[in-house]
Order: sequence, then C-alpha cells, then structure tokens
Amino acid sequence: MEFLGFTLRNNLFVAPMAGVTDRPFRQLCKSLGAGLAVSEMVTSNSLLYGSAKTRRRANHDGEVAPISVQIAGADPAMMADAARYNVDRGAQIIDINMGCPAKKICNVMAGSALLRDEPLVGKILSAVVKAVPQTPVTLKIRTGWDTGNRNALSILKIAEQSGIRALAMHGRTRACGYSGHAEYDTMRAVKAEARIPLIANGDIVSPETAKFVLESTGADALMIGRAAQGRPWLFREIEHFLNTGTPLMPPRVSEIHRILLAHLEDLYLFYGTETGVRVARKHISWYTKGLVGSAAFRHMMNQLPTIALQRQAVNDFFLALAEHNEHLPYVSSDPATPALANANCEDLAA
Repeated sequence: MEFLGFTLRNNLFVAPMAGVTDRPFRQLCKSLGAGLAVSEMVTSNSLLYGSAKTRRRANHDGEVAPISVQIAGADPAMMADAARYNVDRGAQIIDINMGCPAKKICNVMAGSALLRDEPLVGKILSAVVKAVPQTPVTLKIRTGWDTGNRNALSILKIAEQSGIRALAMHGRTRACGYSGHAEYDTMRAVKAEARIPLIANGDIVSPETAKFVLESTGADALMIGRAAQGRPWLFREIEHFLNTGTPLMPPRVSEIHRILLAHLEDLYLFYGTETGVRVARKHISWYTKGLVGSAAFRHMMNQLPTIALQRQAVNDFFLALAEHNEHLPYVSSDPATPALANANCEDLAA
C-alpha cells in the first residue's frame, strides 16, 4: 500500500493504545503482518518531556519505518511544539489524538472532548500542520461526542482544509465507550465525502470482520487495537485471508510460546527489571486468556516478583499445554457480522 509517501506491506494498522503500543509491541505486530503501527500518545505538555515514561514513548530505536507518533493535548501552540519535538526525534508521521474517550483526557479538553469545539479543532490541526511542513500529519477521531452530536463529517472537512493527510475513525461516539456496535454506516458516509484516506477502526476482531468492514465502508485501511492484545498474529491472519480468501491454521502452541517469550525479553530490556515484570503481566494474561487452566495460572503469575520466576512460570504453563494440545484452543470472539446501523449504545456521558 502507498501511504503518505511510504510503501507499506499492507493496509493493516496497529491502533495507538495507551500502555500497550510501546516499541516492543509495535515491532512485534509489524513482524507479524502489520503495515503500520502508531505509538501510544505522547503528551503535548513540554514539562513532561524529561520524564522516563515520555522518553520511552518517544523511543523508536531500531523500529521499522515509517514511525508514526501520536500526540495529545488541547493547546494549539503546545501541540505544535510537541509535533516538532517528536519529528526532531525521528517521527516520520505525526498523528493527532481526538478520539481518546478516557475521562482524565477528556477532563482537560483533550482527546475526544475536542470534538465538541470545532473551531479549536481547526486551530490545533492548522498549528500542527504548519509546525512540521515536511512531515505528514494524520488525525484520529470518533464519530462524535454522543449519539445526538455526531459530527465526523464536519471534522473531516475541517481536517482537509487544515492539511491533514489521512483520517482514522473509531466507529463509536465518546459516550458509547466500547459498548454497542461500531457505526460502519457512519464510516461509509464519511468515506463517500473524503478526499483523503480513511482508516476504519472498531470491532475488527477476525479476518472475516476485516473483509466485511473494508467492503461495507470502502475504507482505505483498517486499524486494529484491542483484538491484537495477546494475538499479534491476527495481522498475518487477516493479510492472508484478504489475499487468498482462505483462513490460516491457528498458531501452534510451540509458536505462541516462542512469540510470547521473545515479547517478554523485549519488554524486560525496554523497561528494566522492575517495570518490565509489571508490564509483562498484562501481556501474559492476554496471551493465555481462554486457555485451559489459565485463570489459576494468571493468579499465580501475578504474584511473581522476578524475571526468572515469571519466565519459568510461562515455560511451565506452555509446555504442559503443548503435551495435551498442539494447537491453541482459541475460541473466536468474532460476533455475527454486524449490521450497517448506528451503534445502539447508551449515552454514558452528557
């Protein structure tokens, strides 16, 4: 896929997820079939540039290009500074977060809260585009603040006028959170009006749903988030299905064991011993969710304080599993093919 001057392996993107899409996860997903991976959001608050967390989030050493960094904030000048800061440190694409539904982000008028202030949206987008004229800038949004205020089409027009080069859209309002179904009809309506690429995001959990979303929305690319947690091989499965129309066999126990161990070693190196063990726990939980004996294993594993004990527990669990089942018994979380209708979620926020 040709995208913003880069030749990508395909049109499957890793969604930015706070606390998840760190460099080890991005590299892993790219190695297993993702064409692009967007970083977790980096604050626009310059006072935090020196923090260890922010330095890690801006660390792209050895990462396969293109390097896409997401920035978040509500002040146009600070967002412009954040864009320049990250481009100076290797970012090749700047992505602007106007889709995060988290209260702590929305309470400071950032993330999806910005969708309620279209004039401010325009100021932020224009400021960032002008700050990094040689670097493509993209935008991620939701369909609106709530079901009574869907303004994705208006935001699209503002984005295009501001020089935004691509739009990613999670098919829910901020109030919906992650309930209900993604609004594929809204995505289709936005794509019909768009002069820039549209990336569809939301409820893409299998090769079959990926094909359905591409065909029903006309989107140029897909962005996959939560479904890849503990299943980074989902990208190669989707890629294979879209290219051939046939599914891949599920991964073998031995392969999942190998992928997880390599992922853990990257996490330990990236975060250091103490933080690495803590961050690894959630990934181990995702990889083992739904497997025989995994609930007891996760409870035990979460008490282990060292890398050596954590590594040994993972080895013991997967070796025991391999003795009884060569293929992992994953149960698809793919719901029935969603209808092209607006999400029927409750409004959880005014």
